Amino acid sequence: MNFNGKLLVTTVIVSSLVGCASVPMGDPKQDAALKTFQAPSDQAGIYIYRNEGIGSAVKMDVAIDGVPLGQTVSKTYLYKEVTPGKHVISSTAENTDSLEVDTKQGTLNYVWQEVKMGVLYARNKLHLVEVDEGKKGVLETKLAETK
Repeated sequence: MNFNGKLLVTTVIVSSLVGCASVPMGDPKQDAALKTFQAPSDQAGIYIYRNEGIGSAVKMDVAIDGVPLGQTVSKTYLYKEVTPGKHVISSTAENTDSLEVDTKQGTLNYVWQEVKMGVLYARNKLHLVEVDEGKKGVLETKLAETK
């Protein structure tokens, strides 16, 4: 077996032993309220969600404008109200990905944190998605605690 094959086998074994990672979860009442999708009147809302089951053993750090927001794991989301304008969302796993979002007052924005296969553990890619797709993704997840 070559080096890449050994690395893959080792990664699979370690991942299966680790199991699912967890993060502190948000308040269930706040989770339910956020899933009514009411936009703030004087700000903009950003949902960052991770609705896939793959890479469940990997926590991913999320920041907005360089300020840590929280961590996601499989089937979780984070929410933040921001001032209208341009904001940079970054997500760190095996790689760091960034996405600039131009928010408008009184709107909700949805960012899908796609999980991809990495060399040692999961990688990620951020995507700005349409409202209907974003709402569906958030409804499949639970609120993680924000900082």
